[in-house]
Amino acid sequence: MWDDRYSQAEFVYGTEPNDFLRDNARKIPGPDVISLAEGEGRNAVFLAGLGFNVTGVDSSRVGLDKAQRLAKARSVEITTVQSDLADFDFGVEKFDGLVSVFCHLPTALNRSVFKMAIRSLRPGGIVVLEAYSPRQLDYGTGGPPNIELLHSVEEWKQILDGFEFELAHEVVRMIEEGEYHKGQSSVVQIIARKP
Repeated sequence: MWDDRYSQAEFVYGTEPNDFLRDNARKIPGPDVISLAEGEGRNAVFLAGLGFNVTGVDSSRVGLDKAQRLAKARSVEITTVQSDLADFDFGVEKFDGLVSVFCHLPTALNRSVFKMAIRSLRPGGIVVLEAYSPRQLDYGTGGPPNIELLHSVEEWKQILDGFEFELAHEVVRMIEEGEYHKGQSSVVQIIARKP
C-alpha cells in the first residue's frame, strides 16, 4: 500500500515538515535522531537542515528513495533504512531524539516497537510525537480509519512510563499536509524526556 501511495510523482504529504515537529525540534538535546515511519523524508530533511544526524526508518523503499531525492535537492544528508519497525534493530542509547509523526501501529505492535525505540534513546533524550487520536474517526480528515491503530494520551503515557512529560495532550487542530492529511483533526501531541 505505501509503495503504491508514494509512487505518485508529487510528495503526497508535502515536502515541508510536520508543524508540531518544526516547533519543537530544537528541544532535542543532541545530534542523533531517529524518525519512525519517515515516508518521503519531509521531517528527516528538515531535521538534517537544522544540523541533526537523522536516521529515517520506513518499510517503503519507494518512499525512502523520494526522501533521498528531497535531501539532495535541499543539500543535506540523511540516513534511510528500509525496514519493518517490528524487525528494526534500534540498539541501545544511540539517539538523542525519537521522532514519531503519524506512525500508526496496532496496539500490541505499537507497545513492542516503542519499548525498543525508547531503549535506543540516551538519558535526557526527547520524544517528539504527534499521532491521530481515537476521536479522529469523527473527523475523517486523515489517518487510518481503524480504532486499533489510534491510541489515546493515556495509552501513550503508559508506553512512556517513567518519562518526564513537558506536554501530553489531545487537541483538535487544522492540519494541511498534502492530500491525505487535510482539515480539522484530533491528535495526540507529546514532548517527553527520558530520565
